[in-house]
Amino acid sequence: MTIDSHDRDHRSDASTPEAPSPASSEGAAKAPRADKAAGRRAFMGVAGSLAVGGVLAGSPGVARAARGRGVDDLLDGIESLRRDPRASPLDHELRLRALRVRVAAAVDQFEAPIAPHPDNGDEERYPSKIGTDTRGLPHDERGEVDPDAYRAAARAHASREWDDFEAIPLGGTRKLVNPIGTLAASLTGTTPVQIGVPPAPALASAQKAAEAVEVYWKALLRDVPFESYAGSGDVADAIEEIDRLSGYTGPRDGGRVTLETVFRGSVTYADPRDRSGRTARHVVPPGVLDGPYISQFLLRDIPYGPQVIGGAIRTALPGNDFQTDPAEWLAVQNGLNPTRSIAYDPVRRYISTGRDLAEYVHGGGPLFWGAALLLGAARSANPGVPGGVAAPLSPTNPYLTSATQASAAATFALGYLQGLLPLGTSRAIRAAYWQKWFVHRSLRPEAYGGLVHHRLANDALEYPLHEDILGSLAVELTFDAFGSYLLPQAFPEGAPLHGSYPGGAAAIAGVNATLLKAFFDEDHVIDDPFVPDPADPTRLVPYSGPPLTVGGELNKLATNYAFGRNWAGIHWRTDAAASLALGEQVAISLLRDERRTFREPFEGFTFTRFDGTRITI
Repeated sequence: MTIDSHDRDHRSDASTPEAPSPASSEGAAKAPRADKAAGRRAFMGVAGSLAVGGVLAGSPGVARAARGRGVDDLLDGIESLRRDPRASPLDHELRLRALRVRVAAAVDQFEAPIAPHPDNGDEERYPSKIGTDTRGLPHDERGEVDPDAYRAAARAHASREWDDFEAIPLGGTRKLVNPIGTLAASLTGTTPVQIGVPPAPALASAQKAAEAVEVYWKALLRDVPFESYAGSGDVADAIEEIDRLSGYTGPRDGGRVTLETVFRGSVTYADPRDRSGRTARHVVPPGVLDGPYISQFLLRDIPYGPQVIGGAIRTALPGNDFQTDPAEWLAVQNGLNPTRSIAYDPVRRYISTGRDLAEYVHGGGPLFWGAALLLGAARSANPGVPGGVAAPLSPTNPYLTSATQASAAATFALGYLQGLLPLGTSRAIRAAYWQKWFVHRSLRPEAYGGLVHHRLANDALEYPLHEDILGSLAVELTFDAFGSYLLPQAFPEGAPLHGSYPGGAAAIAGVNATLLKAFFDEDHVIDDPFVPDPADPTRLVPYSGPPLTVGGELNKLATNYAFGRNWAGIHWRTDAAASLALGEQVAISLLRDERRTFREPFEGFTFTRFDGTRITI
């Protein structure tokens, strides 16, 4: 993997502002009423100028001034109003410092510019909106959206108002997923508009066709165990076809798609050298190509105090495929609830197939919370008792060198990290869903499959699909197996009712994996890795192969969760890849805000990004 030199060893300056020397409590008790009135006027004047005339008006100069005399005046005014004569000087200092940190963090976040948000042009390009996600609205028999319903949805997208979304006519009983929630003001971390992703591949492009060929192959190969790929002729056919695709952006080895790279994860960044935001940069995260397909963090039993969360999961039986019948497919596009359900295997087993992984990510398991528990737990001396990975904390953790103090849930310990993980999830979803609803509204794979079906089965020549998908062996084999060209879905309901790009689950993966890498030693080698027994996936056997590190397996966990949704047929490669980068950026913004709150002597969070570069926050 080639890494640009200008990205290496980037250090983010997030030093904490110094608090001023507090006034004594005795002085506060004697403050005259006139001083309080003057303080109130100073506070209201400075706050008004910052909120209306400066910061919110977008003036960088005023924003910079807000960290100087303007904020000092603001704080002085507040303190003259609210100084508690009963408080000690140190208590007063702590309260004042908290206010200074909050204001400085808010101003710093505001100063980050709004990112460019280019889309792929499909919504404007096609009057019938065949390149736009319209699922949940009423459609005609070919799956094309009702024009009046689309116009109502477009009004809501433009206004971003609750009442306009309430006025959208739905085609069934399922509801649109959380559009207004993306507009909540985040008090920690960045805002969605400040993170950019490249545009999704256009409907008629070679890249969209390549990603479609890949998900068709994944649907066909859901029941082939990962450990059996070397002996599968179908897998060999998939590798041969995907390797020929000019628009394929996934991992290659020496320019070729191989048994070791097929279906593995990748990450897509917006290239910062292109100010338009349109140029994508594709990378393979460190460790993703090493060893087994499935991360160690999805296989191991998780110690949870006196309990254990088992690594074996409930799986779907082979052949649970949905939306291959045009009537069933259309009902789901209209937002009707499915009439069929998944048949489950009564015996739990470890994740060993694409279908298993799809089922794991369907509802979500312990995932990154479980990974944190595994990383923090000691190894077991008893082979019959599950143990953890016993990963050291990050070398930058200040408590590693303290002679007298230990960390706890307040800062720098596992309990503190466990508080950040769900916060990161919420903020990543805000960022990803904002892009879904208010920028891209990108077509889901299941809807694209409808275009493929009507083009090939019903001569819908007006659907401008690329020749790579129309002539695909995977599409031909799908018709042979199911009697239609529709993309088989692993979930009866298909995808959630919002656009495909960027992926929400992948954004969660990006933010949480990054937070974990910031807190633990990424270079630690996992001493006792396992894989499912190829002959009996209800048990694990020792893995032998290249060393597996904490950082590499966290990257693999992130790509497993993100690309597991692709195994289900509900997301594209770009959805997962770009969202991992988006989630990473959300994590960086959260860590930057957290960094400035600490009082410990701390040099910053240092970790490896998905592109292999090192960063210190």
